[in-house]
Amino acid sequence: MNRTLLQPNAFANPRPAPELRLSEAFWLRDAGREAPVSYPYWRLRSVFGKAAHVTKVYKSLPFSFQVAESSLTECPVYLEYYGLKEPPFDITPNPRFLFFSPKHREAYNHLLYGIRERKGFIQLTGDVGAGKTTICRSMLEQLGPQWETALILNPMLDAPGLIKNIAMEFGLNVKGLEMDRLEATALLNEFLLNLVEQKKDAVLIIDEAQDMSDELLEQVRLLSNLETYERKLLQIVLMGQPELREHLERPHLKNLRQRITVRYHLKPLQFKEIAHYIQHRLAVAGSKGPPYFTTPALWRIHRYSKGVPRIMNAVCDKCCLAGFVQKKETIDYGMVGLAIRELEGKVGE
Repeated sequence: MNRTLLQPNAFANPRPAPELRLSEAFWLRDAGREAPVSYPYWRLRSVFGKAAHVTKVYKSLPFSFQVAESSLTECPVYLEYYGLKEPPFDITPNPRFLFFSPKHREAYNHLLYGIRERKGFIQLTGDVGAGKTTICRSMLEQLGPQWETALILNPMLDAPGLIKNIAMEFGLNVKGLEMDRLEATALLNEFLLNLVEQKKDAVLIIDEAQDMSDELLEQVRLLSNLETYERKLLQIVLMGQPELREHLERPHLKNLRQRITVRYHLKPLQFKEIAHYIQHRLAVAGSKGPPYFTTPALWRIHRYSKGVPRIMNAVCDKCCLAGFVQKKETIDYGMVGLAIRELEGKVGE
C-alpha cells in the first residue's frame, strides 16, 4: 500500500493526532479488494508502530468499505492470520467453549444434582457475564432425551403470559388461543402428567429471574405444586444476578425461599485461571499456537474484566484484532490497553 507520510514539523500549527480505531486500521491494512475509495485525510497514531508520528495521509486507498464492514461484523478478520477455525471469543453462550474452572464445575454439578434428584427448586446466581447461561446450556445437553426442557430468557411478562410462554417452550400449541391463567395451568398440568406416563421428566429454566415481580415469583412457586403423591412434576431452575438473592430474602417470599433446596453463587475467575481460560477457548477454536498473551497482558485483562468471562471475551477479541493489524503473534500490555480504549469508545479522545 502506497502511503505518503508528512511529519508534524511540516505544518505551522500541528494538532494532536488521535489514535486510529482498530476497525479503521483494519480497513487500511485490508487494501486491494475492490474499487478505490478516496481518503483525502487520515490521522494516525500508535497502530502502525514506527508510524506513530504520522500526521496526514494524502492518497486514494484501494479498499472497499462494504467488504471491510461485512468482514468485521460477520466473522473476525484475524481467524486466517492466527490459523483459527472459528471465533474464539464470541460472547454468545456456546457450551463447546465452556471452561470448567473449579467454580464452574461446581455450579454445573449443583444444577445436575438438583434436577436429577428432583429437588424441585434450584437457584443459580452470578454477576452479569459470569457464565450462568453457558453452564445451563451445557447441562441441558447432558440431561438426555428422557427430559423435556423449557428455557425462558425473558420473564418480564404478566402471569398469564408467563404460563403461556412456558407452555409454548414445552411445545404445546397455545399460541393465539384465548385462555386465562387457570386454563393454561391446567393444560400444562395435563402435559406434565402425560410425561410421567412416558417415564419422562420436565425442567423449567428461567433466566434473568432477578427482574421478576413478586407476582410472577409467586406464580412460579404455584407451578411447583404440580405433583403426584410420589414426585414433583416440574423441576424449576431460577438463574439471575446477585440481586435475585436479595429479592428472595424479602419476608413475603418466605414460602418460595423455603422451597429452594439447592443454591450456588458463581464467582468470577481468579488471575491464575485467566491464562487457562484464554488458552482453552483458543484451543477449541483450532489454535495451534498463536496468539500468545504475555503475563502483563493477562494481568491487565484481569484487572479490567474483574474475572468476568464475557468482558474477557470482548477484550481478547479486540486484542486479537490489534495483533492482526500490527502483524504480531504476541499480545502485550500495550495492545490490551488499546483494545480496552477501543471497547470504551475512547480511541481518539
